[in-house]
Amino acid sequence: MDNAVWFGHSDAGVPRTLAPYPRETLVDLVRAHARHRPQAPAVLFKGAQFSWQALDQLSDCFAAWLQHQGVRKGDRVAAVLPNCPQFLIAQYGAWKAGAIFAPLSPLSTSEELRAVLESNGAETIVVLTPFYSRVKRIQPETALRRVVATNIKEYLPPVLRLLFTILKEQREGHRVRLHPEDYTLPAVLAAGAALPPPTTPPDPDDPAVLLCTGGTTGVPKSALGLHRALCISARQLKAWFGEVLEDWKDVFLLPLPLFHVYGMAGVQSAAVVGGHPLALVPNPRDLDDLVATIARVRPALFSGVPTLYIALLNHPRVVRGAVDFRQIKVCICGAAPLLAETQRAFERLAGKPIVEGYSLTEAMMACLINPVRGRCKAGSIGLPLPDVEARIVDLDQGEQILPPGKVGELILRAPQVMVGYWNNPAETAAVLRSHGEGDPWLHTGDLATMDDEGYFFILDRKKDLIKVSGNQVWPREIEEVIATHPAILEVGVKGIPHPQKGEAPKAWVVLRAGVTATPDEIRDYVRARLAPYKVPVEVEIRRELPKSLIGKVLRRELVAEAGAPAEAPQPAETPR
Repeated sequence: MDNAVWFGHSDAGVPRTLAPYPRETLVDLVRAHARHRPQAPAVLFKGAQFSWQALDQLSDCFAAWLQHQGVRKGDRVAAVLPNCPQFLIAQYGAWKAGAIFAPLSPLSTSEELRAVLESNGAETIVVLTPFYSRVKRIQPETALRRVVATNIKEYLPPVLRLLFTILKEQREGHRVRLHPEDYTLPAVLAAGAALPPPTTPPDPDDPAVLLCTGGTTGVPKSALGLHRALCISARQLKAWFGEVLEDWKDVFLLPLPLFHVYGMAGVQSAAVVGGHPLALVPNPRDLDDLVATIARVRPALFSGVPTLYIALLNHPRVVRGAVDFRQIKVCICGAAPLLAETQRAFERLAGKPIVEGYSLTEAMMACLINPVRGRCKAGSIGLPLPDVEARIVDLDQGEQILPPGKVGELILRAPQVMVGYWNNPAETAAVLRSHGEGDPWLHTGDLATMDDEGYFFILDRKKDLIKVSGNQVWPREIEEVIATHPAILEVGVKGIPHPQKGEAPKAWVVLRAGVTATPDEIRDYVRARLAPYKVPVEVEIRRELPKSLIGKVLRRELVAEAGAPAEAPQPAETPR
């Protein structure tokens, strides 16, 4: 890696390597913050503030209760929680008890929860009350023995808590009656406060998290990450953004879910390393709350996904100029390709660039990302972070390293990459592959190129490539063009079977409010800008597009909803 072409193009002061990394865990850092700056804010939530000392003490209580219940090193503790203080209490408490934390999406169906819990064998789960009945329905089919329920209002400020109790608690399903054998989180923490606190912290080489991946396109898998992986990712990100963000002062706003690698291993870990207050947004789809939170906490770092930036651009308060983005120092976008039109529009509004990056769950935030102050190339996912290696290899065997400008599969190698998929050696071997000496390389399944300066460009998912009469077509190229049409709010493109061409692109679009356009007009717009074989054979206008929990348009679901023949089984897609 010493001669990697990307060296010299990152911002001044970013080192090539950070090795040797400190032998530390996030638990160690939280404890240190609680000792040295006990009252400094760690978490901001709906107007309430929680100090590092409070986070340390409350997670100690949960850990003590877990150990008293028989939870031991290596056991799994699951959670079905949105972004809220309870998530962090459960996470750090599980780690202090020696357990592996396994967060699950609150929007998962009972069947999806059952499949993951059956796989990871968790015996303890912490669940927000609206999802309690969903967990109870599948409990008999799992190893779950302890269900701990928590109400979102438990950590709201007093006035908001009262209003929530009167106006929303019953109506929105937060008020539930627990089964006699189950627990409430307040009772658990009170019981833990009377028990001896945990004394043995996790080791950096202990397993820390099981993050779900692939649930949108196949059987869910869980990527296993180590404690040191979270800290390594945080140190790399701190080195990249260090000269822009001020430790202990600048607020990190997190509208992305903590159960996803972007929120957990990226934003949360970097916040802990730098002592940054972490402002939690429980539901990024509640744009009124998100906009109000931006005004209240005045974040220095805003992390989002393309659909979130699109939604913000169209929010009434943003449209009329009533939201001030000037205090934000860094805007980051990841998890899905950022369309050029979206980027230009938001950058005009905010007065600063969006720094686009790339990673995936299996990489545990081994990132590529654009420079903060240096050159951001249009459409690029940027350069590798310190100690992250990247290559473009041939699509057939994945063995031949391709030169700049050639299209191939992106593979990554870094010290924080996952150990493997939980109890799934076959799938692990398919994506973690050795090529010569050193650690295995992670095969991402993404089509990409690298230019002669080491900037990488994602073209599309390898499995989403459309072959039209033998011609290769990337959906993103068509999406980029359609997104520039003045009537288009959102777009998704995927290949569908075609009797003459084998495959052909189809587009699904959402129109902007108060604007009209016909499918033929949209096809004509594309025809004027792309080769004929790239023009969608169909354009379907919809009210909304199906999205993943982080806002990524689900192309596969579009095809399924349209009644197209099912595709052959594919390797599970990994969230980017």
